[in-house]
Amino acid sequence: MDQMFTKTLAEIYLQQGHLEKAYEIFKALLEKNPSDLELQERLNELSEKLTHSPPWVNPPIHSKEEKIRLLERWLANIRERKRG
Repeated sequence: MDQMFTKTLAEIYLQQGHLEKAYEIFKALLEKNPSDLELQERLNELSEKLTHSPPWVNPPIHSKEEKIRLLERWLANIRERKRG
């Protein structure tokens, strides 16, 4: 069964402190609708929070895919700051 990702579901995860899951949902939604400015803004805000959150907020990263995702987010933040 395909997962049904919605902005509401992402916001619920966000309110519950599941930043990584909310980020994944916002990212998937943005891939489907890249012109959605609200999604772009929420994803940027969440990316900033994930980059600057204390280490105990994010669980340790174990899989290779998770490490790659984290490094991609860092690189995106660096690029955004250079433009900024």
